Amino acid sequence: MGRRRPASPWRRFGQWTVARLVALVGGLAGRLPLGMAQGLGAGLGRVAYWILPGRRRVALDNLTLVYGDTLSPAARETLARQCFEHLGMTTLECCRLFFGRTESLFGRIRGHGTEHIAEALAHGRGIFFLTGHFGNWELLAATHGHAGFGLSVVVRPLDNPYLDALIARARERSGLRAISKRDAVQGVRAALARGECIGILLDQDAGRQGVFVPFLGHLASTSRALAILALKTRAPVVPAFIHRLADGGHELVLDPEIPLAITGDLDHDIEVATARFTEAIDRHVRAHPEQWFWVHRRWKSRPA
Repeated sequence: MGRRRPASPWRRFGQWTVARLVALVGGLAGRLPLGMAQGLGAGLGRVAYWILPGRRRVALDNLTLVYGDTLSPAARETLARQCFEHLGMTTLECCRLFFGRTESLFGRIRGHGTEHIAEALAHGRGIFFLTGHFGNWELLAATHGHAGFGLSVVVRPLDNPYLDALIARARERSGLRAISKRDAVQGVRAALARGECIGILLDQDAGRQGVFVPFLGHLASTSRALAILALKTRAPVVPAFIHRLADGGHELVLDPEIPLAITGDLDHDIEVATARFTEAIDRHVRAHPEQWFWVHRRWKSRPA
């Protein structure tokens, strides 16, 4: 495969301009009172529901696949619209998280299950925090960094390098470190060797290279990476999720460590572990379906 051609000067200028606009708009939005920001975000989400027909159709198709006739078409449309509203609120909250004052965000988070962190850290191998694109996942990551845990998050670099650098600096405000997917194995091993925690999102389509496990009632291609890393390092995997509350706050929920199946058959152990990880995500999505990322084509890849 040939090397990617360097971006043209005009493309680089366009990328730089987009990053500066994001910083400007994000900075202004980050100064809004939290309640106003959440209300504005919900409104922007409702607008996005109507002006982004492609994403709306993906959400509705996913909801039809999962719920079928158990939800009427009107109920599925309502749930899809609530998803867009939630994503709008999440975006405006992230403006405050990345560019504004964060005290009001962190001050309205209630935590449950934090004892599972101490239990996992007692192994002395670091921790994998398993989560998904659910609730305000950026706030979830920032909460761990804010609480004093050394936390690194495996991310896919953005195509816009200026925007990627802007978001990386913003995340570092909360003590987060980003590990590029391109160097994930090396970066994860180094972080675990320091006794740190690693956040991994495991709810997006992994293509033909993924392992197919049940998710919301249907087989979904899921990355093998977390299972492989956990089996090789024996670092505990702790599910960590955050969901939005009716009063505008958030609830952080940490579940007990997920046990690994270790039989000596690596392919079998990877599939069992990945299924267990996915089941944890499934449970939280079913409890608060409006707060999951339905606009992603999660079931795009199909088993042979």
